[in-house]
Amino acid sequence: MPKQKTANKRATNWHTLAAADTVARLSSDRHHGLSSGEARARLKQYGRNRLPRPPKRSAFIRFLLQFHNILIYVMLTAAGTTAMLGDWVDTGVLLAAVIVNAIIGFIQEGKAEQAMDAIRGMLSLHTTVIRDGKRLEIEAEKLVPGDIVTLASGDKVPADLRLITGKSLRVNEAILTGESEAVEKTAGPVLNDAPLGERFCMLFSGTLVTSGQASAIVVATGLRTELGRISSLLRQVRSTTTPLLRQIDRFGRWLALAIVLLSIATFIVGVLWHGHPPKEMFMMAVALAASAIPEGLPAIMTITLALGMRRMAKRHAIIRHLPAVETLGSVTVICSDKTGTLTRNEMTVQKLATADHVFTVSGVGYEPDGGVYLNGAAVTADNCPELEEIARAAVLCNDAQLHRDADESWQLAGDPTEGALLAFAVKTGKDPAWEREKRPRTDAIPFESEHRLMATLHHDHKDNGLIFVKGAPERILEMCDRQGGLQQNQTTLDTGYWLRRAQAFAADGLRVLAIAGKLVEDSKREVSFADLENGFTLLALAGIIDPPREEAIAAVKTCVGAGIRVKMITGDHVDTAQAIGERLGIGLGKPTLSGAQIEALNDEQLQEVVLEVDVFARASPEHKLRLVEALQAAGQVVAMTGDGVNDAPALKRADVGVAMGLKGTEAAKEASDMVLADDNFATIGNAVYVGRGIYDNIQKFILFMLPTNGGEALVVLAAIFFELTLPLTPAQVLWINMVTSSTLGLALAFERPERDVMLKKPRAPKEPLLSWFFAWRVLMVSTLFMIGALGLFLWETQRGSSLETARTMAVSTVVGAEMFYLINSRYIYKSVLSLEGLFGNAYVLIAIAACAALQIAYAHTGPMQALFGSTGLSPNEWLKVACVGFFIFVAAELEKAVIRWLFVGVAVVRR
Repeated sequence: MPKQKTANKRATNWHTLAAADTVARLSSDRHHGLSSGEARARLKQYGRNRLPRPPKRSAFIRFLLQFHNILIYVMLTAAGTTAMLGDWVDTGVLLAAVIVNAIIGFIQEGKAEQAMDAIRGMLSLHTTVIRDGKRLEIEAEKLVPGDIVTLASGDKVPADLRLITGKSLRVNEAILTGESEAVEKTAGPVLNDAPLGERFCMLFSGTLVTSGQASAIVVATGLRTELGRISSLLRQVRSTTTPLLRQIDRFGRWLALAIVLLSIATFIVGVLWHGHPPKEMFMMAVALAASAIPEGLPAIMTITLALGMRRMAKRHAIIRHLPAVETLGSVTVICSDKTGTLTRNEMTVQKLATADHVFTVSGVGYEPDGGVYLNGAAVTADNCPELEEIARAAVLCNDAQLHRDADESWQLAGDPTEGALLAFAVKTGKDPAWEREKRPRTDAIPFESEHRLMATLHHDHKDNGLIFVKGAPERILEMCDRQGGLQQNQTTLDTGYWLRRAQAFAADGLRVLAIAGKLVEDSKREVSFADLENGFTLLALAGIIDPPREEAIAAVKTCVGAGIRVKMITGDHVDTAQAIGERLGIGLGKPTLSGAQIEALNDEQLQEVVLEVDVFARASPEHKLRLVEALQAAGQVVAMTGDGVNDAPALKRADVGVAMGLKGTEAAKEASDMVLADDNFATIGNAVYVGRGIYDNIQKFILFMLPTNGGEALVVLAAIFFELTLPLTPAQVLWINMVTSSTLGLALAFERPERDVMLKKPRAPKEPLLSWFFAWRVLMVSTLFMIGALGLFLWETQRGSSLETARTMAVSTVVGAEMFYLINSRYIYKSVLSLEGLFGNAYVLIAIAACAALQIAYAHTGPMQALFGSTGLSPNEWLKVACVGFFIFVAAELEKAVIRWLFVGVAVVRR
């Protein structure tokens, strides 16, 4: 029975009921609350007002899962192979790379469940409740449905509440709706289908009371709250793997299969066709397998991603999930929340209309930096009397406070709109503290949504009384019969003029606020609604907005130029969203889709629409999640940015979740892959730039490693198939792998992104790691390696050189050719025949020098000669080795030139 009752409570649309009906349905009393006994019984029935902790995997299991990767399996196989051959140095290097990769993955991954802890921490710790007719302060987790709660300005809402009475009540619901402006709350019921942001009689858990007082009844606790619903939704969201990991997985499977088939074919041909001893051919097959495996790939990926993580950190992008470093480079769509991401989440006065002029206001946010301009010229309160009166009214008819923190940032205490008016007044040259001291407040009528205004009474110690009002333009216009100044330049009110100004401001996405005032007798000490009926002078209309970040406008343009679609998803009104989108360059000339319209579409219809629409308004957490999933189903790689709890499910689901570091909630940060330390959308563009460079570096490494490994394999295979003496022994094959993997290949991890990387379109999400063109490059270079090494080996044996000398030259030729080809590999398509191409990466030069030193030691030191059967080479023989390497370098550059010529007019071949 209790379970059924719970279900019924959860199914009730409390916002549609009158306050009295809600109290009656929950068997409570608005004046006396619940009895202590009833509260205990309900606590047992409904449970504590907190979110349950989800089951977590142990640290040991999380660590073991880091090894569940096809390339890790390949590396472990390679390590086992080298151990069988007695090459303990190579075995140690491989195992070390595996362990380091697992440790980094363990540290960086597995934190998504902490989002639940972050949301739980958003619940208020204590609250004031009425029980047994007494006011008590209790722990919020002991609240139960039916409790009567009282709230005041600054309180965090402890559960989902139905408002009973409220006075000047405004609540910041940005964490749930994404709407930056505080919402006015009233006790009257609303329509059943009202979206979350328009349920004005409801107070939701985790939101903040910015002004006023309230008495409300608890209707939902714990998981039944809107916050709890989001946490449940977050728990159900499955994270996706990254495009690179999917590509590497497919590539690793095909490569592993090819290596196994090649090794088996080599053994069969050598033993059954050419009669080589089985033991010798088994060791050669194993050596071939070891040579073909790109054992350096997981290590190079880890190092490249770690370097990218460091580069991004310098650009204020903190990476929490290592593969996200590269995934940013493949993003095709960025879905961004508006408030706090594309905008500052700080209301700002941008325009001011008086009877004679329209002023523009520079500067954004609550920092009083900027000025007021008339026809492009700066003006202040000192040289503009009408501006002085307006600024004075903005300060005095205002309950907000601005203060500077220790970090020099400006913080607001109070309503965001009033904070914007204070910042405006300071920009005119006014000192709010001095104004309030000079004209102290005697009485006030606080803002009430039904009256749509606020009024204050002041005296200036000079026998003058003043009433200032601010509120909705249509309400203030009813009270005014004059316009201009309070003491001079007054004219009869031109209602049509002011309505046209208000409409023009609204069309720009500005919230319009009217400011008026009138002189009263000094003896007046109270202000009443009778005093507000007439006799006021309209001073100005203020146009207020949460402005777009200037850097975000530039970043959107950069992303569009890089072929990345930017979509704005917000909980704001449609008109506001559309106006902000136009300022940012998002959705120009396109329709805006509302949450209600999203609800009306099934998944298939949404997939079609989501690619055509760029601005989505009145979006709930479920809508954001559906939009991300629809884009992914349409084949897009999606980055999602956000700062609120309402963004967390979509952040977790996206290919790259990006949270705001300064103003973002902990829930959003823990559900994300990347955190912007500066809350700057432009940082995403920088991160995409680095991410694209990282993917290019991984491709460059593969295009370097596969031909070199393939060249070794072709040398041995050609000798076996044509019954030639083997140019390379198994030990020598492993030497080549060890010296090149540990020196040459790693240098490509330090390549900087190419200059035109942000002029290219994103790569197709389903594009394979190696295209047919790359397969051609691998085959061509492998064949050149084989021709050079095998040709020089055969030349030396025909000249009568010893087998040891010929093999030493073959090994040196392969290693030398790799040194030259490493320089080619710095650019996939561009020529390296420039100062930047030849000398632009110091790590490449260092790697070549180190590799050359190791190869000289291989040929000329006694221990190496004893271990690998090598011999010393003469200067003439070294010259031959260098000539083969230079030949391969020239051939590779000629191939690039031909490709560029064939595809002239195409910016980048692979795009």
